[in-house]
Amino acid sequence: MRRNRVLFLSDSHDGFVGNMLFLRDAMLREDSNAEIIGVFKSSLSSRRSLRDVLRLPYLIATSAVIVLDDFYPLIYRFRIRDGARLVQIWHAAGAFKQVGHSRAGLPGGPTPGSEIHRNYTDAVVSSAGIVDDYAEAFGIPAERVHAWGMPRSDAFFEEQTIKAARASVRARLGIGASERFVLYAPTFRGNGQRSAVTAPEADWESIARTLGDGWRLGVRQHPFVTSGPLPAGVVDAAAEPDMNELLMAADVLVTDYSSSIFEYALLRRPVVFFVPDLDDYEAARSFYRPFDDYAIGPVVRSADDLAAAIRTAEVDETRLSTFLEEFCGSLDGRSSERIAGELLAVRVAKATA
Repeated sequence: MRRNRVLFLSDSHDGFVGNMLFLRDAMLREDSNAEIIGVFKSSLSSRRSLRDVLRLPYLIATSAVIVLDDFYPLIYRFRIRDGARLVQIWHAAGAFKQVGHSRAGLPGGPTPGSEIHRNYTDAVVSSAGIVDDYAEAFGIPAERVHAWGMPRSDAFFEEQTIKAARASVRARLGIGASERFVLYAPTFRGNGQRSAVTAPEADWESIARTLGDGWRLGVRQHPFVTSGPLPAGVVDAAAEPDMNELLMAADVLVTDYSSSIFEYALLRRPVVFFVPDLDDYEAARSFYRPFDDYAIGPVVRSADDLAAAIRTAEVDETRLSTFLEEFCGSLDGRSSERIAGELLAVRVAKATA
């Protein structure tokens, strides 16, 4: 085993992005001699290169720390070597829609005895309040789940980063400095990456027209799905690859069951929940808490009511603070540094034992 080797693996994206980018950079700041290797492909259905097919078993066997940020079917067949760490830094903050073994018995849930997730030595979550939820989801003891934070959330504690991202994104999308930008960013429908379909649509052109001057409306469907062309006057927010920066640019977030609410809540800006299929979604997917526990803004069932809800949406500071304590209690701007320190300390301790 190479004690300084850290392996990042994903079948959901190409390259170091999001949590993996923040954590990699923090690890290199912590130890410039760390050997950081990434093996990625853009989706579960993408073909793996021959080079990666040949080198993956060797890299998995020789890495002291292996980092995942999503479902990764290949790794669940491996027994992790003594002294090594298989760490899941899940791509979503909080605990909203159920995942993994929490969905046993639901459509698309794991079969009885499924081995998925169970070999993690460590899992990282955004709050002590959701440790038990992720222990259930991954089928591991709660002591393996750590409330160390979420790497990419660090940017939401840097005022200059927020200001710069807001200005650059709005300039690229053609949104004026004085205009209020409304972002519709729902999660997908379906059981996972392979079965994903778009969330319910609305007459965005009509909603934008009803909002009137001083407002701009953008739509960004989940990356798992491909949506059709948008009407004139509606911003194609999918053109922006960095969801962090897009959230920083928005004045009002319209979403449904997306974990983006947890990061957006750090900005303390209004959220509107557009959930015309709430009953069906809850029956098929289910949540870790009653839906009302997540509703930190108005809940809209009909698209006819959306424009009015957007225009009048406000932040309930008391409810927001309770929400942040429950789901984001470990997000403090130092998550990347903390996780890097914990993982590299484990590596060093094992090497000197």
